[in-house]
Amino acid sequence: MSANSRMQGAARDALDDARDFRSDALRAAEHAQKAFPEFAKQARDVFETSVDQFRGQFRDQGREAADVAGEQLENARLYVVDRVHERPLTTTLAAAGVGFLIGVLLASGGRR
Repeated sequence: MSANSRMQGAARDALDDARDFRSDALRAAEHAQKAFPEFAKQARDVFETSVDQFRGQFRDQGREAADVAGEQLENARLYVVDRVHERPLTTTLAAAGVGFLIGVLLASGGRR
């Protein structure tokens, strides 16, 4: 067998391999086009499910935080009411002092 015929055989084999590769690539591209919409739908479903779960968790955490804040505010209110009943003069003078300090701070803030 001559070198020329061996080169022609190798060229034919390479051409056949290239055609097979092209055919496989086209089949893969068709499969990808068909599979992509299904993949996109699955991804959207997973995303929506995750968002719904996080939304529920955040809503529950927000309610819990609001409940705790409400309880703390009520406890603070009861504490202040108890202190006012125990020592009305002291609490009145303390409130007046705080009001005076706030007034001084606000009045001096305008002069800067």
